[in-house]
Amino acid sequence: MVDWQRSRNGAAHHTQEYPCPELVVRRGQSFSLTLELSRALDCEETLIFTVETGPRASEALHTKAVFQTSELERGEGWTAAREAQMENTLTVSLASPPSAVIGRYLLSIRLSSHRKHSNRRLGEFVLLFNPWCAEDDVFLASEEERQEYVLNDSGIIFRGVEKHIRAQGWNYGQFQEDILDICLSILDRSPGHQNNPATDVSCRHNPIYVTRVISAMVNSNNDRGVVQGQWQGKYGGGTSPLHWRGSVAILQKWLKGRYKPVKYGQCWVFAGVMCTVLRCLGIATRVVSNFNSAHDTDQNLSVDKYVDSFGRTLEDLTEDSMWNFHVWNESWFARQDLGPSYNGWQVLDATPQEESEGVFRCGPASVTAIREGDVHLAHDGPFVFAEVNADYITWLWHEDESRERVYSNTKKIGRCISTKAVGSDSRVDITDLYKYPEGSRKERQVYSKAVNRLFGVEASGRRTWIRRAGGHCLWRDDLLEPATKPSIAGKFKVLEPPMLGHDLRLALCLANLTSRAQRVRVNLSGATILYTRKPVAEILHESHAVRLGPQEEKRIPITISYSKYKEDLTEDKKILLAAMCLVTKGEKLLVEKDITLEDFITIKVLGPAMVGVAVTVEVTVVNPLIERVKDCALMAEGSGLLQEQLSIDVPTLEPQERASVQFDITPSKSGPRQLQVDLVSPHFPDIKGFVIVHVATAK
Repeated sequence: MVDWQRSRNGAAHHTQEYPCPELVVRRGQSFSLTLELSRALDCEETLIFTVETGPRASEALHTKAVFQTSELERGEGWTAAREAQMENTLTVSLASPPSAVIGRYLLSIRLSSHRKHSNRRLGEFVLLFNPWCAEDDVFLASEEERQEYVLNDSGIIFRGVEKHIRAQGWNYGQFQEDILDICLSILDRSPGHQNNPATDVSCRHNPIYVTRVISAMVNSNNDRGVVQGQWQGKYGGGTSPLHWRGSVAILQKWLKGRYKPVKYGQCWVFAGVMCTVLRCLGIATRVVSNFNSAHDTDQNLSVDKYVDSFGRTLEDLTEDSMWNFHVWNESWFARQDLGPSYNGWQVLDATPQEESEGVFRCGPASVTAIREGDVHLAHDGPFVFAEVNADYITWLWHEDESRERVYSNTKKIGRCISTKAVGSDSRVDITDLYKYPEGSRKERQVYSKAVNRLFGVEASGRRTWIRRAGGHCLWRDDLLEPATKPSIAGKFKVLEPPMLGHDLRLALCLANLTSRAQRVRVNLSGATILYTRKPVAEILHESHAVRLGPQEEKRIPITISYSKYKEDLTEDKKILLAAMCLVTKGEKLLVEKDITLEDFITIKVLGPAMVGVAVTVEVTVVNPLIERVKDCALMAEGSGLLQEQLSIDVPTLEPQERASVQFDITPSKSGPRQLQVDLVSPHFPDIKGFVIVHVATAK
């Protein structure tokens, strides 16, 4: 018999939260077993252990090791040492090297005095990466960061627009039932494993390899991966990306559906799932949101947007795009392939945007390499660099198929790069990890370096041709030169908070920057959009002739009624306004404004929360509409607070009525726990909220 000492080993290895029947330990660290033998060992006898993982395990591939108990100091490979012996009971300490292959192992044993074929199987255990081990490539020195980025089973994903960033709770749930088994299955379902399983398993010592496989497998584009993407706003036959509250339901559905991709996901869903998988496997991982994120399809460090005379995007001409936000992951590990300068945070992106070596995946790309413009280094540096650094160029497309550069803010890409703070729900701006201050000398030097790495030329001086969408060829430095600054300025101003279900009231503020009078033709347009800024339906189209006296400022009031946008508003709750300002002397100015409609939900825990004791939660919601709604429900989820997702019916709500609903939760785990509650209705997009519940251990 064998006692795996789960409690002792779990505490020492920070794995006590895993609910699986096998022992779960981390590499590079000893763990103890107590063996009950049929007799006491002779003094010259030793125990010979065999560990093996994966099919056709072999010592040559480092997927099998044979080692014996020894009194000597621990060696480089797998080792075993006697801890204590009492008659027929022997406690031994086993240790793996810090570069061991991770995964599920079979452990067997024999006495040195017995023949080799008499191995006795003791059972299986799971070996994970070890951020607590200084010799492991995934080592992270800060205990506070290990608690946050490895052990925290909930988090926050930031969404919205640059000027209105909103926090969304996410249940990572890496310690929930079956999740560890599912994460190991993801590795086993990868094409690399299907094609050559023994070699694939032998590469699982390397976090670079493992994270690259997971980046490909979280999406379903090249394989039967976990999540199927959908960005068209139509989610028939599946679940809207905004309805997911965490990774657990997605991963469990993938398993129960016999590895059929789960419908549907968008960037934050892919990032949330990948964060779950990598934390579960022992790699410190966080979710990062980049606002005004470039999707540079042709890798020329320029996002080229084509618009008509009303500022409306011409979809058939515009191949590049700038998303309101994009969400990816960062994982912490050493880059043995690049050198120590590039150790630390690495960008990984499971959202299927572009292929990398023939597969839809992205990374790992060193964040340091991105900041320093070393885009030639593995993996996918040019794409990530463009996401945070590309220039935003606007072209006015004329009916004769000529085009004209329009003045707009070219430096709007890569703003407010955000992640959750360690130990709190605050937003931390990490933009300075990705790039030097916008417009600084160092930032321009890095940009020039990246251009040189990509095109083999300096960013100024020598010229080179770059082929653009539609067959156009441009000088590279034509893209770097700004359009002529116009003699007027303009911006949209929100006059009232833009609330879901209400009319929108704004103004376009124009200012004459010269001492002479000017005439301006203002073409206004507005559309409901997806978060990728893809237009869905036009809701505003009007023109104004404006005369501006010397240095004069004027406002053009704009009202968009709820009836205008309610039918075409997407679950993203976003609207894009544009004003193409045509000045008398031929100058052109494009002014844009992204709006996210606001909503309301509050969650309160009515009393102290303790493990095993029911406590009441009160949720207050407001019907955002000026019409009566029924068939609403609250959907609640939270690891350590609820055993499964909870649905609570909400009474019929009168127009703009405020109502409170109460329900009980019984926490099963102590510590800070995230409770998510969404108001779900067929009449308006989900209204999402969350609260942190501090659960005490029962007295």
